[in-house]
Amino acid sequence: MSVATILGGGKGPVHTISTQASVREAVAGLARHNVGALVVSDDGRTIDGILSERDIVRALHEKGDGALAGTVAGLMVTGVITCSCDDTIQQVMSVMTENRIRHLPVLDDGALVGIVSIGDIVKNRLEDVQAEADAMRAYIAQA
Repeated sequence: MSVATILGGGKGPVHTISTQASVREAVAGLARHNVGALVVSDDGRTIDGILSERDIVRALHEKGDGALAGTVAGLMVTGVITCSCDDTIQQVMSVMTENRIRHLPVLDDGALVGIVSIGDIVKNRLEDVQAEADAMRAYIAQA
């Protein structure tokens, strides 16, 4: 099973924010879209960085409320780890686990086409496990 399967399953748009937006705007975007991370992109196609809830919490702890007035560019993580539509779910799980991250932007020919979260991966794996259990029950019932 590949990342394309998850993206083809009706996932919504990739939520992005500009590098010059305030952290306060990013918090509003996270809440409005009910997501845990925003891809930072000034053009909507290339990735400048990523900003997660964890990054914001860390900044609030270190700088207090003043962190909210800063820009996304000052807080975002650069050198973003990405995946492709052709990557397997197993590969993505390994990357997320090894790097202790919960969101992976998806690139196709260098362009941003989606984002997968650990929640998407868990949901997919649960569906696979349920399908396997159903198949085993059906096989046993036929015996």
